[in-house]
Amino acid sequence: MSVSSRARTWTCTVTGLRVHESTVPPLLVNAVTAIVFLLFGGIMALLLALTRWEAVHLLDAKWYFIVLTLHAWSMLVFWMIFFEVAILYFASSIVLNVPLASTRAAWLAYVLMLGGALLAALTAAFQDTSYDQPLLTSYAPLKIHPLFLLGAIIFAVGAFVALGVFFATVWRAQRERTYKGSLPLVTFGAVVAAIIAFESLLGGAIAYIWQFLATLGLVPGIDAEMYRVVWWLLGHGTQQINLAAMVTSWYLLGTLTVGAQTVSEKVSRTAFILYALFINLGAAHHILSDPGVSNAWRIFNASYSVYGAVMASLIHAFAIPASVEWALRRQGHGGLFGWLRHAPWGNPAFASLAVSLPLFGVLGGITGVTFGTEQLNMMVHNTLAIPGHFHATVVAGTTIAFMGIAYEVIRLLGLRELLSRRWATVQVYVFGAGMALVSLAMIWLGYFFGTPRRHPAVSTLPLVRSPALEALLGLAGVVAVVGGTLFIGLAVLSLLRGAPRPRGPVLAVQPQPAPANPHPTGASWAHATQNLAGTLTLCLIFLGVLAVIYATHWINLASLWHVG
Repeated sequence: MSVSSRARTWTCTVTGLRVHESTVPPLLVNAVTAIVFLLFGGIMALLLALTRWEAVHLLDAKWYFIVLTLHAWSMLVFWMIFFEVAILYFASSIVLNVPLASTRAAWLAYVLMLGGALLAALTAAFQDTSYDQPLLTSYAPLKIHPLFLLGAIIFAVGAFVALGVFFATVWRAQRERTYKGSLPLVTFGAVVAAIIAFESLLGGAIAYIWQFLATLGLVPGIDAEMYRVVWWLLGHGTQQINLAAMVTSWYLLGTLTVGAQTVSEKVSRTAFILYALFINLGAAHHILSDPGVSNAWRIFNASYSVYGAVMASLIHAFAIPASVEWALRRQGHGGLFGWLRHAPWGNPAFASLAVSLPLFGVLGGITGVTFGTEQLNMMVHNTLAIPGHFHATVVAGTTIAFMGIAYEVIRLLGLRELLSRRWATVQVYVFGAGMALVSLAMIWLGYFFGTPRRHPAVSTLPLVRSPALEALLGLAGVVAVVGGTLFIGLAVLSLLRGAPRPRGPVLAVQPQPAPANPHPTGASWAHATQNLAGTLTLCLIFLGVLAVIYATHWINLASLWHVG
């Protein structure tokens, strides 16, 4: 019987999952487009690093703010969301053994997102000097070009369509029962990321439509404080989409590299639910110094609500390395850290997990908890420490995790071997080291020297400076860009020139349950004895470091803020 390409599947020889051919093109195109924006944003990052390094000071004020806008939107929005759409398509169609609900809608979403992204970026680059650069925040009453706002709105509409395709695909899989048991954990995490994305994009759409109509004179004006509150649903929320997608990627990377399975799916799912309930409320910590919001609102959202999200992150911080430890122990690697010593450090996908998780947890997580505390925030508000924090989360954490997923997508769906697994692994470590130093330099400059963020010429300010740290920031930025460029080169050349990989037989689509996750044991994970001493030890060390740093911040605050 002949079947069309839209009605054909092939079997992944590694995972045993059925891959619907119609899903692969929109998935890969979104992933490749994301990588292109990563390349462009990386070039902008290099220019910024060489400008903040005062001994070089590459850009003047005009070009500094243009480049800063292009860097922020390329890296924090376009690279991330295009790649997250690819992850959503993978977690729905591939994992659940069902074709995308509508490939036409998927392509429409892509065209809208790409068109909106290009319109916004080109407007920021070439707009008249009578308009202000939006940077990432585009606060009212800045005079923002209406075409930039229109581009952001079109991009959001495209992302909404992609979310619709994802949810419809999951619903179709549930209706046709194309998988066994409850929703797989990877798909469950993707569902939570999509829920957070819907909330975030809705807030962004409201803010940008409001500002767009005000720019055209169709509404009388904008309440600046209310705009900031609504806009931060997008500004904070987009990074929480990254968080949920990154954690989902960690679980997936653990499974693909060492056969890891979470030691308690109920606990891991509960942590994802806590993200859905509380993570976006943490947006309040971005406006803790604003006079227009009440203390009660600040304390509730930036303290009590955030505790739920932090608890979720702490659960994942134990569950993911614990799943890796248990998988490696079942392969015969004992001792307190023997399992860690025998981990596949030469596998670029595992290296991405191993580098991303601690950098995000230590540099990003600890600074997020401390800088997001109302009183402690006053020490770092609008300093370079804040970009240092989110470079640790979004770049050192999420971007490295996505690099690992990209390497696996090239192998499993692109059906190409990596051009060089050794160089891919080196790339992960080089990029991770560069971003760790970038984040540390920013945090140190902001915290101890009060170096401001978003300033094109710090040398003109009456501040105590640290030329050594400024040089470290510039040099580390160069190292990170080299690592990022190596990733892009390896990814693109692997897709074009990598050795072809075999795929399983092509079959007519039939709604059959996907095979259960393969694990090299006959014993049930739920009933097997679990020795997780190594992970427990690492987590206790982490909590000790968090307690010391948190206490140190309060001591420093007391020395700066004398009362009585």
